[in-house]
Amino acid sequence: MGEMVGMESAVSVAERFRRFARFEAAGRSQTYKELSEYVSTDPLILAFLERLPISKRQPNLLFAAARYLTEEDVDPDSLSKIIEKQSDEMRTIMLEQRTQTNEALRCATLLPALACIPGPLALIEVGASAGLTLLVDFYSYEYQGQKVIGLDPEAPTLRCRPIGKVPIPKCVPEVVWRAGLDVEPLNPCSLRDMKWLSSFLWPGEMGRAERLNRAIATARRHPVEIYRGDLLDGLEEVAAKAPKEVTLVIYHTAVLAYVDEVKRLTFGSLVRSFGAVWLSNEAPGVVTSVGPQRASKHRGFTLVKNGSEHLADNDPHGSWIKWYGKV
Repeated sequence: MGEMVGMESAVSVAERFRRFARFEAAGRSQTYKELSEYVSTDPLILAFLERLPISKRQPNLLFAAARYLTEEDVDPDSLSKIIEKQSDEMRTIMLEQRTQTNEALRCATLLPALACIPGPLALIEVGASAGLTLLVDFYSYEYQGQKVIGLDPEAPTLRCRPIGKVPIPKCVPEVVWRAGLDVEPLNPCSLRDMKWLSSFLWPGEMGRAERLNRAIATARRHPVEIYRGDLLDGLEEVAAKAPKEVTLVIYHTAVLAYVDEVKRLTFGSLVRSFGAVWLSNEAPGVVTSVGPQRASKHRGFTLVKNGSEHLADNDPHGSWIKWYGKV
């Protein structure tokens, strides 16, 4: 998750970290809140970040690179020492790698929408990373006592708090085909790739490491093809591989915020040309064609169908969902 493209250049590095502390880390990770506030005032770290391209100044990327390099959680003192003594290694990691937050719990906020779509389903996820959120039918779910049993008894149970009348299904949808598309796909069988993915776990979030490990194990048991390409380059070729007699669903979470508005609009037009159902799960305002959105104290990401129907608000990492769509 990160600032929208087009706004980044207008935001100083210090302000970017202050916003991250206030709007993203607060209430989720006290460690990252305090670390972000520290970075926003530290001349050494700010100077290091300002020498990087704008797209590489993300707090998540900085903290993950430090964890990846040291294999330890970082605090203000250790981060300063890393930048002072290992800045070249940090720069190399941040330039070569991308933000990867492949949180399986997001499937709990996608499930109600997917279950409302007539099946069988073929799924394409854009920005699929390691493919963990393509395994929606293999996981089990619990929505404050309401359980949905998935196809793999060894897969994790994903727990999500429903707010209002969420259309929780009695069973997982029938998925007969699935594929992913990503600029830099991660391989669940690669220890190096999974070390990088694990570096994005936030200190203080209980249960997230165990869930990630079990989701990775699930992905190894049920391999998914993840094709290399961005949301325009390669999507048509992947969509052509889907079975014709089923409903094609193309979806993404925290992807469009990283590209400019022209590319977002082009992507939307391309998805519509396939006759697919389009589910976007992005920060408010990223999908600009959606109509007026309801004010909500629970605002996180907005789940939008076909670019215009506001289905739900949900936690960016999947811990709660508030439904607005038809039931």
